[in-house]
Amino acid sequence: MVLFLGVSVLSGALAAGLAVPFAGLAGFTTEKTSATLQDLPQQFDEVPLKQKSTILAADGTVIATLAEQNRVPVKLKDVAPIMQKAIVAIEDDRFYEHGALDLKGTLRALLQNQSSGGIQQGGSSITQQYVKVSLVEKAKTPEEVAAATADTYQRKVAELRYAIAVEKQYSKNEILEKYLNLANFGDGAWGIQAAAQHYFSVDAKNLTLPQAAMLAGLVKNPTGYDPTNNAKRAKERRDVVIRRMLQLNVISVAQANSALKTPVIDPNKVRPNKLGCANGPYPFYCEYVVGELENNPTFGKTKTDRSNYIKTAGLTIKTSLDPKIQADAQRSIDTHSKPTDDAIAAITIVEPGTGLVKAMAQSRQYGSKRGQTAYNYNAPKTYQGGYGGFQNGSTMKAFTIAAAIQAGIPLNYKINSPSPLDMGGMKYTTCDGPRKIPEGYSPKNSTHNVPDPTMIQAAQKSTNTYFLQLSLRVGLCPIAKLAGDLGMYNAQNLQPLQQVASMTLGVDYVTPLQLANAYAAFAARGMYCSPWVVTSVKDSAGKAVNLPGANCKQVLAQGVADGVNAVLHQVMEPDGTGGKLKFGNSDLAGKTGTINQAKAVWYAGYSTKLAAAATVADASLPYSELEGQTLNGKQINDASGSGTAGPIWEAAMKAALQGYPTTHFVAPSDKTQRGDVTDLPFVNGMSPQDASNKLKQMGFQVTIASGTVNSEETAGTVAYTDPRQRDGAPAGSLVTIYISNGSKKNQPSSTNTPKPPKTTTTINPNCPPWNPKYPNCGGGGGGGGRGHG
Repeated sequence: MVLFLGVSVLSGALAAGLAVPFAGLAGFTTEKTSATLQDLPQQFDEVPLKQKSTILAADGTVIATLAEQNRVPVKLKDVAPIMQKAIVAIEDDRFYEHGALDLKGTLRALLQNQSSGGIQQGGSSITQQYVKVSLVEKAKTPEEVAAATADTYQRKVAELRYAIAVEKQYSKNEILEKYLNLANFGDGAWGIQAAAQHYFSVDAKNLTLPQAAMLAGLVKNPTGYDPTNNAKRAKERRDVVIRRMLQLNVISVAQANSALKTPVIDPNKVRPNKLGCANGPYPFYCEYVVGELENNPTFGKTKTDRSNYIKTAGLTIKTSLDPKIQADAQRSIDTHSKPTDDAIAAITIVEPGTGLVKAMAQSRQYGSKRGQTAYNYNAPKTYQGGYGGFQNGSTMKAFTIAAAIQAGIPLNYKINSPSPLDMGGMKYTTCDGPRKIPEGYSPKNSTHNVPDPTMIQAAQKSTNTYFLQLSLRVGLCPIAKLAGDLGMYNAQNLQPLQQVASMTLGVDYVTPLQLANAYAAFAARGMYCSPWVVTSVKDSAGKAVNLPGANCKQVLAQGVADGVNAVLHQVMEPDGTGGKLKFGNSDLAGKTGTINQAKAVWYAGYSTKLAAAATVADASLPYSELEGQTLNGKQINDASGSGTAGPIWEAAMKAALQGYPTTHFVAPSDKTQRGDVTDLPFVNGMSPQDASNKLKQMGFQVTIASGTVNSEETAGTVAYTDPRQRDGAPAGSLVTIYISNGSKKNQPSSTNTPKPPKTTTTINPNCPPWNPKYPNCGGGGGGGGRGHG
């Protein structure tokens, strides 16, 4: 009786205080409670449901689910009626009869709890429970969560005031719908739809009586009654719900008996809550996508805000990942490497002309066990898990080639390229001014080539001393600026690449993603596109979020890119370092790369449809040479771009390009190939004097080489000129006449062929060195002039 009177008085006070502008409440409770009520608003602001976001591949398949809470909101009409009856029966059987506060239910709960000496029944209505869960959802700090769940009368009174507001704003069915979507059903399942899918692999609309009873029983203690942790206790709780439904005549005796005999759960039907990138099929690619989203101000002011938003806003995020090409790339990696190797292997494939990142694959899987890693070896360090790249070796020569062609240097430009070459004391220019190479710098060539290779021949054999001299003549500033425009930067710190004398041989740290994307610009005839992975985003209502599309700009003139393609295409012809990697009928272009001591090797290449960069490297400090380390379970005896990284590139690209049409590069212009030249007259077989006079009459300078050469021409007559008649020469340039010895052999005699004099002339990068109109450019020197090319 005392308890009954106490509840009656308190309930009456609450009702009076809430109905009559809070009058008289302070007399029955504390001043703090009264003040709390006075401060409460008359309307309850609904909490936005935290909904999981889904990341999709280009074909719509799921890459990952991002969520703080695994939730899929549904309408009440899409919840099985038996589920609605079950939750009402066990949580608030008079839900449709009372208002915000169920005085009868509260009294019954208090009496039963008092008689049992513990808490057996709750007195809160479903509306009050909805308010409580909503306030917890709104809480952003541990302190706010504690305040929303505090076991105090002040909190209960505040909760009731909000409940009254909710009852005024929404119908009973609307409140039940909101509650079912908000409630925690344990084991990471929030809301009735996610719970039905998680525990039973069905939709909420298809729940059966025993399934509904089990879920209804969970909300009281989601952890304690979780059937995946304690099936026995979960069944006991489920059976309580079934008996309560029978007691309320919601179900028949036959239905109850049948349900009670049903196993509480079928373990084979439980769907794991695989949330986050780590639980998806492409964790590294996924984390790169999340990094892109977190860097986009569209999704919030700060990175923390953006991270929270993309995990709670119910977004549908479509990406550029092509599952077929991704599988091709991973298959190639798996064929040529193993997760437990000392060395790592990685490859990125992108689409020229769009920047769409089609695939990222690597040898070590995601995780913390042996043979696993959290590092993405394809991504810059600025992204979550991004490793930050490796030095790219001679793949950097492509940017020197592009800068040289852009400066007007033709593809047949020759430079005497001995090995070793003493470059100590040579001067060069950077964006910050002139520099001087320290004494003692004598680089070597790793392959044999003709003494005076053209740009194409030097690229085919990756002749270091050619490209070192070419880069000094072009100037490092144009090369650095061009590389920067093509997305090349230090992947460790985002700083521009260093402008050092050996820049063309590899500098700083770059990633397969950067290199593939840069080479894709050559394939797209000079159109560079930033890496593009998020192609569309829709909000929870299906409305498209306004995002930028492909970010492309014409960095190189098409003719310049055509020239680069012509040079790198020859690398994949029989005489080139990439000749063994050629496949199919489409034109291919590529470049090898090996850094000092072969601590990393590369192959980057492309067709007009796809571009890829593959690397094999030591990724464990302290870095050491690859020789002696294991790859594909075997010891590496000779690491090279073509022999070690090349096969990974070849297998991935060969598979990825299946189904694409045959394509060809656009041939470079005659000017790009030969320079700004005029035709040379045909003087073979003429007397040296007549040939000399004829050339001089056309404005060329002429010199006659000492000695004779093997030739089919009559002894004492002109065997050929350098430049050859077919190549032409710049107006006014030096033409060298070679005299035949009449031996009728096609190749010049190595003993009689005169050697061009060595030059260490410093070339001004602001003027064309092959044009004799600019003598300060070294046009007449043997190292830079075409006459002695």
